[in-house]
Amino acid sequence: MKKALLVTTVSGFVPQFEMNNVKLLQELGYEVHYAANYNTPSYGDDNSRLDGTGIIRHQVDFVRSPYSIKNISAYCQLKKLMKENKFSLVHCHTPMGGALARIAAHSARIKNVIYTAHGFHFYKGAPLKNWLIYYTMEYLLSYWTFQQICINKEDYKIAKRKFHAAKVDYIPGVGLDCSKFGKGFDDANEIKKELGLPLDKKILLSAGELIKRKNHETIIKAIKALNDENIIYVICGHGELDEYLKKLAQDLKVQNSVRFLGYRNDIYRIYQIADLFVFPSYQEGLPFALLEAMASGKAAVCSKIRGNIDLIKQEEIMVDATDVEGFCKVISKVLSDEEYRKRLEEQNLKTAKRFDKKSVMKIMNRIYKQFE
Repeated sequence: MKKALLVTTVSGFVPQFEMNNVKLLQELGYEVHYAANYNTPSYGDDNSRLDGTGIIRHQVDFVRSPYSIKNISAYCQLKKLMKENKFSLVHCHTPMGGALARIAAHSARIKNVIYTAHGFHFYKGAPLKNWLIYYTMEYLLSYWTFQQICINKEDYKIAKRKFHAAKVDYIPGVGLDCSKFGKGFDDANEIKKELGLPLDKKILLSAGELIKRKNHETIIKAIKALNDENIIYVICGHGELDEYLKKLAQDLKVQNSVRFLGYRNDIYRIYQIADLFVFPSYQEGLPFALLEAMASGKAAVCSKIRGNIDLIKQEEIMVDATDVEGFCKVISKVLSDEEYRKRLEEQNLKTAKRFDKKSVMKIMNRIYKQFE
């Protein structure tokens, strides 16, 4: 049987974003293997979502930091795995998983290597060190990449013009199942009751890891500046900044207006309670949470960054990531103008359909079939 190896730094990545590709590979007759650090799951607390998928798991001791000497051991583990299994193709994701997989595949003489960039760490406005480190790394590794995949237009243009992969493709994200969002769920008020949220308040919603890149801090500060008792800010996600963000809300005396729900397996239901989705990230590839909110028929206010601008076309609702006052103004405008909000909701719903999994899977099917 043909074998395909998926590689990501942390083990939650495939069940969160790549199950459509797993199904495609299995339908094409591949035995699917997955190398990741299973001791550091993300997008959940364990690896149970991989149970019953048919995926064969391999522990590799990846560390996210490119400066960690521990990644030398991870490289050796990955190289040994590749030599022992003779994979027909390797499809890698995430910066460190993608880097070490391509080096190991080159050493193991595997030529059929696919790398999906879910947002290069160099981008317009990125720190100089990101360009010096990550651009240089991707430039060199592109020589050992047969198929490069990008999920936003900025990355695609760079990869196409500057790098050396044999083939470069753009796909519209990882493939959203639009049928899961926006209909057939409990009444919003029932969900609010279940969560202990007041029925008479406007709900701002964010979804994403509690890490610096997601920038929940700016919206918490905006809640303070808005000083509106009719607004509740709800955050879904977990991460290393959990205690910091809760303390920030307390220090700003807005703890009663900010609710932390943790990681939610039922996020598709939670979107229903939102009057407005807020997404202030510093950096994104193509943001899945924002796309889910749009597919749920929600208006959104977001930072003006790569990835977000691939989804949101109304510049007036895009704000510099650190502009607390700017977020306050846009949030107030959208919440106070129901007709305007309805127009945004209709446009977002229409845009989200272009990123449905059917179009993505069609492209990925073509890409995988070239290795048969």
